[in-house]
Amino acid sequence: MTIESIARPALERDPQVLARKVTARLLESGALSAAAESTETTTVVRMCLKWAIQRLEGLPSPERTDRLATAAAGWARAGVPIATVLHAVHVGFEYGLDLLFGGRGSAERADIVAGAFVSLELLNVITATVSKAYVRECKAAALEDRTAAHTLTSMLLGGHPTSAMARASGIRLAERYAVLALAIPPHPDESRPQLDGRVVARRKLRRLQSGLADRFGTAALSLLSVDGGTVLLPADHPAAAELDEVLRALARAARVPLTATVVESRPDRVSAAVHDAHELLDIVEHSGRGPGLHRFPDLALQYQLTRPGLGRELLGTRLRPLLEYPDLLATLRIHIGNDLSRRRTAEQMHIHPNTLDHRLRRVGEITGLDPSDPRQLWYLRSALVVCAGGRGQRPA
Repeated sequence: MTIESIARPALERDPQVLARKVTARLLESGALSAAAESTETTTVVRMCLKWAIQRLEGLPSPERTDRLATAAAGWARAGVPIATVLHAVHVGFEYGLDLLFGGRGSAERADIVAGAFVSLELLNVITATVSKAYVRECKAAALEDRTAAHTLTSMLLGGHPTSAMARASGIRLAERYAVLALAIPPHPDESRPQLDGRVVARRKLRRLQSGLADRFGTAALSLLSVDGGTVLLPADHPAAAELDEVLRALARAARVPLTATVVESRPDRVSAAVHDAHELLDIVEHSGRGPGLHRFPDLALQYQLTRPGLGRELLGTRLRPLLEYPDLLATLRIHIGNDLSRRRTAEQMHIHPNTLDHRLRRVGEITGLDPSDPRQLWYLRSALVVCAGGRGQRPA
């Protein structure tokens, strides 16, 4: 008996009836959910059965699989998991093989083996077609979502009306946002000569974005580069209740320490909040504070000292003479950043503690403010904040 004679009884049946039987089996076995079942599904099953019978008759594999690819893209848009689709394909093949070869005797073993090889060949074609179409559709949908989110975020940051855009994109605007200004340092691998630093940096950013999506889904809006940017988190989202832990989780995902500041805002005030958050981030970075999440109450004094005014100008003039002595200015900044610890400052600067004492005395001689006097030290601290100016500018 030949493969053709085994397949011929299937040919003589009504293909539509046979396809419905396979579809029913998929539903009964749970391989196909009711949500995924449709006329298109039955059509695809019938088409695959036709291909199988054609191959068993010795005809070549199908050259065009457009209809199958279109159906797979539709399942992707409907949200049917690809694992469900591929499982249904395999269950359908198993049932189809049983229809064709079930109950055959050992005398027909060679034909059955040959038929199994043909079926595996066709299964490979169908699996590859479904997978490629599914991934292509998912990528297109993700790109569309990112474009819509990017546009909405840009409008929010620009202070433009966003209600219409939010409705068009399907993204819900939150009543209030936690506006994060984020600084992302280089990953150590970015400086390794045997690696492409740009590729390493992009992977770092993708890991961070994936970590953000894991916690907030599409609710988080962001404009980020490999160096940092802005993140808008809906304040009413459960994950936003503990922003410090959110930042730590994002740092673990990116595999670098992150520094951020946060300001809360209504959607119509996001643009101003972004400006304030990034000003605070500048202050954090220039004041030598470490990674982590920094809030406005912790930076209120530094923020106020950087505002334009007579007091700022007068404080700026106190450090102006130190511009001629960059080592002294750096020593003062590091020593204050170390909470006046002689040991830590000397170790960090690789100098002897006596050298540190000498430099601090020179700072007092040049500025007229003695770092060892608590009252005058306050002026020096404030002058350093003004010197940084929130943007690293020179003293006035």
